[in-house]
Amino acid sequence: MAVTDIQDAEFDQKTNTGVDLVDFWATWCGPCKMQSPVIEQVSETRDDVNFYKMDVDANPQTAQEIGILAIPTLLIKKDGEVVDRITGYTPADELNKILDKYTK
Repeated sequence: MAVTDIQDAEFDQKTNTGVDLVDFWATWCGPCKMQSPVIEQVSETRDDVNFYKMDVDANPQTAQEIGILAIPTLLIKKDGEVVDRITGYTPADELNKILDKYTK
């Protein structure tokens, strides 16, 4: 499953059912550039999670409403509810273990 860019206007609608991982990032963020390929890699091996990325500079409303204070932040939602929040670079094996908690 690919990683899809989403915008403020569609955030709630796209992340209200199932398990969703949203990568909050920015173009100028070095750790975000390291995190992005990891999320792509994990997304290719899982069809039980929807993967999204949201540029905080282009979409400040959602980041502000959720209280994203540092990036990269990975937000995990299950059926519309925030169940986990991971700030900073996260390797693929650790990310898979975290996702397993919400999909098994």
